[in-house]
Amino acid sequence: MFKKGMSVWVFSSLTFISLLHLIEAISVLLFKNEIRLLQLYPFIGEKLQTIPPTVYLLASAVTAVTFWGITCAIMFDNPVETFLNKILSDAKTQTAVESQLIEQKSEILDVINDTIESNNDILAQVADTVYNVRTEVKEIQPIKETVEKIKTEMSSLRKEVKRLEEKEGFQNICPTCAKPLQPDFKICPYCGQNIKLLPDRIVSVKDYR
Repeated sequence: MFKKGMSVWVFSSLTFISLLHLIEAISVLLFKNEIRLLQLYPFIGEKLQTIPPTVYLLASAVTAVTFWGITCAIMFDNPVETFLNKILSDAKTQTAVESQLIEQKSEILDVINDTIESNNDILAQVADTVYNVRTEVKEIQPIKETVEKIKTEMSSLRKEVKRLEEKEGFQNICPTCAKPLQPDFKICPYCGQNIKLLPDRIVSVKDYR
């Protein structure tokens, strides 16, 4: 702030001096007065008095306007506003960079989204397949139970057949016609062979097989 105050004071003083020269130049042109302010400058005062009044007027006007513009620029220059403008400019630049990064990341997110949708479709197909397999398994389950029931019945039937064979014993066979005979048969009803006369030739079903 001190530097700013000193700068404003210096350039405002130069602006005031330039205005004095401008007023003198106007009075010289209008009233034909002598140039006196230029005599105050050492070493070059005599040379400055020889310049034409019109050049003096233009030079003083340009100098006054220039110094006044510099004074206003320094006076209205706000360091805080400059700092804030710089921060805003940096923020805009950073925002542009971030927006570019966001666009790049959004493309990656789009690819991830497409992959997730594709995986969802695959999972849906897998779920349908599992459902169909479960349905088929449920349909096969009664068949499996029927087969198990048949196996159980076959096992029971085998046991029953074995029990009947053990209970029935060995059946006699006619030695002449090879027909099965009851144990109490004395004569073969098929060929008339006397079974009683041939006890050694009677064989059981098991031996005959």
